[in-house]
Amino acid sequence: MTSALHAVPFVQNLASFGDRPALITTDGSVSYADLAARAEEVARRLGPARRLVQVEGGNSVDALVAYLGALAGDHPVLLVPPGPSGAAVAAAYDPDVVIGPSGPREVRPGSAHDLHPDLALLLSTSGSTGSPKLVRLSHDNLRANAASIAEYLDIRAEDRAATTLPMHYCYGLSVVNSHLLRGAGLILTDLSVADAAFWDHFRSARGTAFAGVPYTFDLLDRTGFASMRLPSLRYVTQAGGRLAPDRVARYAAQGRRDGWKFFVMYGQTEATARMAYLPPELAESRPSAIGVPIPGGSFRLDASGELVYSGPNVMLGYAEGPADLALGRTVDELHTGDLARRGTDGLYEIVGRRSRFAKILGLRIDPQGVEALLEREGVRSFCAAGDDLLIVAAQAPADPASVRRLVARACRLPAGAVGVHVLDELPRLPSGKPDYETVRSLAAAAPEAPTDDLCRLFEKVLDTTGVTPDHSFVTLGGDSLSYVDMSLRLEKAIGHLPPQWHTLPIRELRPAVDGGGRRSLETSVALRAIAIVLIVGTHATLFNVSGGAHLLLGVAGFNFARFHLTDARRTERLRHITTAATRVAVPSIAWIGAAIVLLGAYEWPSLLLVNSVAGRREGGTGWHFWFIEALVYILLAAAALLAVPAVDRLERRRPFALPLAVMALGLVTRYDLLDLHPEHHLPSAVRVFWLFAIGWATAKATTKWQRLAVTAAIVGTVPGYFGDPSREAVVVAGLVLLVWVPSLPSTGAVNRVTAVLAGASLYIYLTHWQVYPRLDHHNALLAVVASLAVGIGYAALAGRVPGWYRRWRARPGGREIGV
Repeated sequence: MTSALHAVPFVQNLASFGDRPALITTDGSVSYADLAARAEEVARRLGPARRLVQVEGGNSVDALVAYLGALAGDHPVLLVPPGPSGAAVAAAYDPDVVIGPSGPREVRPGSAHDLHPDLALLLSTSGSTGSPKLVRLSHDNLRANAASIAEYLDIRAEDRAATTLPMHYCYGLSVVNSHLLRGAGLILTDLSVADAAFWDHFRSARGTAFAGVPYTFDLLDRTGFASMRLPSLRYVTQAGGRLAPDRVARYAAQGRRDGWKFFVMYGQTEATARMAYLPPELAESRPSAIGVPIPGGSFRLDASGELVYSGPNVMLGYAEGPADLALGRTVDELHTGDLARRGTDGLYEIVGRRSRFAKILGLRIDPQGVEALLEREGVRSFCAAGDDLLIVAAQAPADPASVRRLVARACRLPAGAVGVHVLDELPRLPSGKPDYETVRSLAAAAPEAPTDDLCRLFEKVLDTTGVTPDHSFVTLGGDSLSYVDMSLRLEKAIGHLPPQWHTLPIRELRPAVDGGGRRSLETSVALRAIAIVLIVGTHATLFNVSGGAHLLLGVAGFNFARFHLTDARRTERLRHITTAATRVAVPSIAWIGAAIVLLGAYEWPSLLLVNSVAGRREGGTGWHFWFIEALVYILLAAAALLAVPAVDRLERRRPFALPLAVMALGLVTRYDLLDLHPEHHLPSAVRVFWLFAIGWATAKATTKWQRLAVTAAIVGTVPGYFGDPSREAVVVAGLVLLVWVPSLPSTGAVNRVTAVLAGASLYIYLTHWQVYPRLDHHNALLAVVASLAVGIGYAALAGRVPGWYRRWRARPGGREIGV
């Protein structure tokens, strides 16, 4: 067992916290007493002689127990990531024992290494290019850094922190060490913050804290974190690279508003993780600062302006091979490589780098190491870092896809963070030295063919120009009418689509590497297709299943919230909503106008979509387009409501509460609480907007209790509305399915048919009134098929008109005067 001299409190004191939960997983919890016993058993099995123990550092109970058990037995731990990078380090250092997902494997009974008595842990330097260079950390390093972090974060035994970062990464490991030191709980998970299941687990475990690198906060922005209800959250920490000052200020303001603290931190693996933190109360006023040294540490600026750190958490030194494991302390202070300045308020701020090392998505990457790696593979290259992007200029005839895969695997970066540009000649300065400024400028050059092809696809489907890899479906103004077509084409181009793909930048929509041919179908898309078939089939008397139009109204509310209530500015939101209303109104007016002129089918109130206001109340055909009128009116009313700055702010702060309030208002006419007899005196939109609000609330329901609340609203308000139990059952079943089942298992063929029907559902609804009456007396099935076909054809025609119009205006003499 570890001697008193080498005791690490967060390991040695585990048992003292007794039955308190140490680890909380989806399968249950592990108490501190149980965790201590398991660690002691690992230590016993490793034996008394010190050995180099490799642990594959996944976020699992077994990996954590192995790490703690090895430390408890005074065995130096080589903590590696899963996969090829970990295997490369293992091959270089020849561990005596390897502990992975399949359990421990003893390489030899004793040790092949001379291990310095102070050596406790070996870590990679936040990300390397397969280099065997490691950071040597002592027991004192681990002890001091855990204590310091626990002190300035004020970690308490009641806290429960989620493992949002991998344990083999020094930042993720520091979360583990500091919380175990205080007897706090760890919500052990490897789920992404972009996964709804993560937040379900976090809430059920009453999570109080989580950590993130800049990319984590990109994901949080896309998943609606600003509107989440997290009543137990006490603090959020950020490190692993610079977060833009405006985003620091925004998260700090959100934390102040919602009752949690936002800690910006600065560190390196060479300092066992942390060197500085920005007090939360200063984050809004000084968002560009890294803050002050952690307790027990200190900074100085050398003559060149480089930031130099001293403290008990400074590493023993580097190891570049097994022989270095016998070394003691070789450094006393840490030259960070960052240029900094100290403000008059005592806060430090990073202003540049001395070396070419860079942090990309929280990983420290050495571009020169990447060049050396590619050189070994026969590829001449110059590499530089951009904003969360590693830019590789490779000399022809290099294959960009192969280079990207190689670099991404070696650096543990996602492929989207590696930009490869194949050049005939690498850029050089007149002196013959590499021209890295030119390499960096390549980041703004035309993207590679796969991403470029996707940009062109978005331009084609959304009928726009100037699409870049930073755009997403929602930022380009995509809506429910174009969503289905876009998803179908994307799935054909890249395979299985990721969840929430419509919010992701195009650069992150990469071909799926797995999926095994699996296909799924979004429930909202399936419901649109089913509903329009029910509408046409019922009207053509092929069957009698009513309720499709009211179900479509709920789905319209769902899509309204998904596509239009984004993080965009208020003016941008309003533009998208009014554009959506126009895309419904214009083709409707065009079709109805043609029906009036050619068939004498309707009167002017129908043409102007005001039949429910100025048309005949009884008889006639004006009622045919009640759904179109209601949808247009509701969209315009929603735009008017959200144009009010206070309401816009309320929606962003309480995105679930606002549609519930709108629904409650709609129940006034649903139940005729004012005795107005709305079916005779009020427009259809006023009578049915509560269904639209239910769909809106469904899209914003992010917790189990919120989904239960929406379900209760559906089950409590729809029955009795029509006086037709079967019609009400259709609407209830469809809306409840939308609440609880985001997607359905499917096949490629089913997806294609469903996508065509769902994408054309508005146009089928418009046109079927003029098709089925001419055929249903001959054959009801033929009438339905013909109605669907005409609507699909009109959808295709309507989709082409904007492009034709734009090209006509671009012709000489075709431009509008005065524009």
